[in-house]
Amino acid sequence: MAFEREIKLRFDTAEEARAKILALGATPLHGRRLQEDALLDTEDEMLRRQRSTLRVRSEGGKSLLTFKGPALPGLVKIREEYETVVADGAALLTILEQLGLHIWFRYEKYREEFSADDVVMAVDETPVGTFIELEGGEAAIHATARALGKSPADYITDSYRFLYLQHRDANGLAGHDMVFAGLPTEAPGAKVGRVDA
Repeated sequence: MAFEREIKLRFDTAEEARAKILALGATPLHGRRLQEDALLDTEDEMLRRQRSTLRVRSEGGKSLLTFKGPALPGLVKIREEYETVVADGAALLTILEQLGLHIWFRYEKYREEFSADDVVMAVDETPVGTFIELEGGEAAIHATARALGKSPADYITDSYRFLYLQHRDANGLAGHDMVFAGLPTEAPGAKVGRVDA
């Protein structure tokens, strides 16, 4: 059984986040690229009711299929995760839709990744702000957060979907999906709800 351990930390700009990471001596892992994510569920919202997520992520001509189970309570988000590379993300989405699943939320971000010790640090530029996502061993996450000048009070374990809903509602904005202006927008037939992705 595979488990994911992660937190998000908010920063003012991508430049600030990148500089903080590089000051730790982190090694660049993957360059900045657009990630386009689609979350799927059944008509009766079985996955969301179970606090689970099924995601198809596309970036740079590659796609990943990911299943995430419910998050365990704690300072760090810990959840079961299974992921596999897919040759054709569009074909996979068609297959899943033919099996009765539908896309209910789309979100986009520009991501750049670095590694150090037992943690991967991702600078995520989203339509609702800039975050560093830390993923790895729990002790390494805490140590890296401290080195970045953050404390457990700064830890964010909410999903990007939930952060988007908070931002949208606080700013009186419209829109269902968390996407950049000028790129594809709302998922047809999408339903509003919280997910921990």
